[in-house]
Amino acid sequence: MIPGTAKPPATLDLDPAAVGRDLAALVLTVVELLRQLMERQAVRRFDAGDLTGEQEEAVGTALMLLDERMTDLCERHGLRREDLNLDLGPLGTLLPTT
Repeated sequence: MIPGTAKPPATLDLDPAAVGRDLAALVLTVVELLRQLMERQAVRRFDAGDLTGEQEEAVGTALMLLDERMTDLCERHGLRREDLNLDLGPLGTLLPTT
């Protein structure tokens, strides 16, 4: 580096509230992706007849409770479910739209 030409160090001005909200959105996005994958797998198993009636009931109840909990967590962090769907550019969105 040539003396006298040093650039001041770059600074990063972060809003702690925005960082917390963005981190919550990222975590909830991953959880929502996993929830949707589990739901699709459960539907496949229902359709294939791999589950007993009790298992179907238990899986259905668990998925409903998880869906309700996701809604609660989104509300708590000031997010909508739509906020969790990342735009991947030319690939489309991360989560399928229903």
